[in-house]
Amino acid sequence: MEEMNLGNGNIGSLVRKFSIPCVISMVVAALYNIVDQIFIGWSSAGAYGNAATNIVYPFTVFALGLALLIGDGAAAGFSIALGKKDSKQANKNVGNGLFLLIV
Repeated sequence: MEEMNLGNGNIGSLVRKFSIPCVISMVVAALYNIVDQIFIGWSSAGAYGNAATNIVYPFTVFALGLALLIGDGAAAGFSIALGKKDSKQANKNVGNGLFLLIV
């Protein structure tokens, strides 16, 4: 398995390497929403169904953003603590992240 040299690697190549999967996931999410709107529009709900999903979609995006904020923050703290070889703080970071996500 290829080892990634994140600390000393070329920044441009690392950004390109890690941004491609992110862009693909965003395109898939957008296509999911478009296809969902098409099928709802064809159903008996019609325009009212499309209106309802358009009202709820921003709340869904907000909830996803909040979950990513907490999850990525906890993961960053976990990684920093592991880099310092502080397993007690790493466990605390994971526990706090899980607690916040559940609440």
